[in-house]
Amino acid sequence: MMTAAPRSDRTTAARANRRTAGRLAVVVLAMFGFGYALVPLYDVLCEITGLGGRTGVVAANALDGEVDTSRTIKVQFLGTVSSRLPWEFHPTVASMEVHPGQVYETTYFAKNLSPAATIGQARPSVAPSIASLHFNKTECFCFVEQEFAPGEARDMPVRFVLSRDLPAEISTVTLSYTFFNSRQTG
Repeated sequence: MMTAAPRSDRTTAARANRRTAGRLAVVVLAMFGFGYALVPLYDVLCEITGLGGRTGVVAANALDGEVDTSRTIKVQFLGTVSSRLPWEFHPTVASMEVHPGQVYETTYFAKNLSPAATIGQARPSVAPSIASLHFNKTECFCFVEQEFAPGEARDMPVRFVLSRDLPAEISTVTLSYTFFNSRQTG
């Protein structure tokens, strides 16, 4: 024959359950708050480091026609493709020497190797991260998704300028793109 647990044990267990439920509710709220705060924190991180293709906005005086011919900066170009995108993708030139304040243009070559139409999106990155604050793309294929028919190939332009405020210790800047599969058409 089973006897019921004493009343004090039941009230102690009930209190422990309420305390555990309260702690779990606090943890859930904290996790929600942290997740909500990650979006602006990520935006700040991208702004500071140039991750996610966020480059600095060059001040109006950087585009006023004054070019700093006393400095030459080497800009290197890299291109990679995600394994889920059947494309060939690379810069048409490996590097160029530029003067801060002057607008330059280069191109990247892309070809769809798939028998189906595909849509890709390029994600840029600038290194060193401090240079991203002084690197401005005025025209870039990375601004929009790129749709390619089966076997289609083309050169895609990038127009950019480095701010004259680029720190003096920076002599080389790398602009890198990775193309990702946005979706497959057809």
